[in-house]
Amino acid sequence: MYLKKLALAGAVSLLGTSAFAACSYENTVPLKSLTAGFEAWKAVTDAMAECGNFQAELDQEFRTKQPAAFEANPSLYHIGGVSNGTITPLLNAGTIRPLDDLVAKYGANLQPNQLIKVDGKTMAIAMMVNTQHLMYRSDILADLGIDTPTSWDEVFAAADVIAKAGVVDYPIGATMKSGWNLAQEFVNMYPGFGGTFFNADNTTAVNSEAGMNALATMQKTLAYTDPEVLVSDSTYVQQQFQQGKIAMANLWASRAGAMNDESESSVVGKVAMAGAPVAVEGGAPATTLWWDGIVIAANITDEEADAAFRLAMEGLDEDMVTANNEAAIWLINGYVPGDLAKGAIETATASPSAPPYPSTTQMGLLHTALGNELPAFLTGERDAAATLQAIEEAYTTSAKEAGVL
Repeated sequence: MYLKKLALAGAVSLLGTSAFAACSYENTVPLKSLTAGFEAWKAVTDAMAECGNFQAELDQEFRTKQPAAFEANPSLYHIGGVSNGTITPLLNAGTIRPLDDLVAKYGANLQPNQLIKVDGKTMAIAMMVNTQHLMYRSDILADLGIDTPTSWDEVFAAADVIAKAGVVDYPIGATMKSGWNLAQEFVNMYPGFGGTFFNADNTTAVNSEAGMNALATMQKTLAYTDPEVLVSDSTYVQQQFQQGKIAMANLWASRAGAMNDESESSVVGKVAMAGAPVAVEGGAPATTLWWDGIVIAANITDEEADAAFRLAMEGLDEDMVTANNEAAIWLINGYVPGDLAKGAIETATASPSAPPYPSTTQMGLLHTALGNELPAFLTGERDAAATLQAIEEAYTTSAKEAGVL
């Protein structure tokens, strides 16, 4: 089954505790989950662990591990953490199950926009919205008399001033780690220049003027970043902020709360949030909109699925949100938007709006092609025109093999 359209609606192990004070019941079925490793997932899985008999694996490489782990029979995990960018392989392989019967049994507190439906069936439960938005050192910009940038031209102008002042190691941080992260940087920038990813016949449209502009902007960023930017992922940039090494970054909203974590951040209260910069005047923010949520494995018993979904609802309840309000932009009852949500809300409500990341088989193939071919451009081994041609050829080959062309 090829998923054609889905609308936007290392690893750490955490062993379940034997204390059930904050859980409404005691879980007696051994359960495991595999999710990303950012703060919101830690909050959710910690709440699940309070019910007992639960082991959570938080791993930023989850997207490469989930397909094979869920294809095993029985599945190696009962609960998966997914986004609109990572659910597609699981759907195509049929390794996650419809949830409507479990929603009817345990989901009384879910909101309609949490129910991610495919072909009329609820296949995932969204817990939060996410996007990359501008995070910046408000103290540095204020000291240097710089207004909050609203466009990439203004970001670069601010970076020039910051670099001359020498107040941080690098004016800009960027999630340009070779592979998925670097591909996502292009996926953010490209629609900001008005680009569309695909033509009507499913061929890719990135070999275009918008593609050239996106590459030029990404290349310009390198003058202001850590020279090791091709190993820089979200955690790398988060830590650069926390250690006072950078002044600005287009970083995931889910990382905002870590800036004020006194146990690991030296810049508490100094990092502010704003909408993602536009690439062209009057255009949409140069980013994409995401949701994160849970799925339940198909290759487990019905008893395990029942227990897993009930446990997931315990992790996605109002008590968890109240205790972790700033960890995410929650879609769950009880969430109160704070200052750290400002940038994501501005991005999501902008007009024209940033597009949702396309949850399609085609996009998954293109994302892989981008991740494989873009490093040669940023290292100077290949020019922009040749890079876009290589991306187009790599996508075409994989799309034909997958049967979407």
